[in-house]
Amino acid sequence: MPSRAAPKTHVLETTASDAAELSRQLLKAQEEERRRISRELHDETGQALMVLRFHLEMLGGEARSEEQKAKIQEALDVLDRSIEGLRRTIARLSPRVLEELGLVTAIRRQALLLAKHTGMKAHLELPEDIAPIDHDVEVALYRSVQEALHNLAKHSRASNFTVRLALTGNKVSLQIEDDGVGFSPRTAPERGFGLTGMRERAAALGGSMKVHSERGKGTHIRILLPWLTYGVRKNAAGSGRGSFRRATA
Repeated sequence: MPSRAAPKTHVLETTASDAAELSRQLLKAQEEERRRISRELHDETGQALMVLRFHLEMLGGEARSEEQKAKIQEALDVLDRSIEGLRRTIARLSPRVLEELGLVTAIRRQALLLAKHTGMKAHLELPEDIAPIDHDVEVALYRSVQEALHNLAKHSRASNFTVRLALTGNKVSLQIEDDGVGFSPRTAPERGFGLTGMRERAAALGGSMKVHSERGKGTHIRILLPWLTYGVRKNAAGSGRGSFRRATA
């Protein structure tokens, strides 16, 4: 009788391949939805808040008493904080800086913004230039930096953090580490969703993610993704590794 093992293996391989492609398409759909929401927030909510601010400024100019002026100024201060918060939300939803300035600049900006707002010291080891990378991989790297730095700012209580991007062979390696309080992955459900999303995004693109953390010893995240796609392998030998620059902020 003919063996049936081969057909079963083929079915399993096809199923795994289909699942990976489905995950990738879901990631693309998620990015498109984020862009749509970002545009709506900017065009509708953002514009409405700016109109409201304009009217409050007019009322402030017409106010007769100091008490009225103080109350209007207080409302303006709250509104300005809301507008700034909306801008941060829009920036997180739509990677415009990635599309306009490129991956390295986008990562550097995220790290320096975190350093500015938290007082932590940023140590950056980023290439000055980088060979072409598949757009989905670029988005995955940028989103991973966003999520990792968000968790770092919220939970780590670190004094220093490092973001390291390197091209090795046919892989791009992203590492984010800090000297904060660390955590136990099994007992930190508040971090679980973000880490799970990062891991699923990496897996959908044929990559992997490892997290090492201990209480009192900081956290180290390493993500490996393939980067030689869309015919750029021809240029890899001459430009794949690029030149690197260390920076501290």
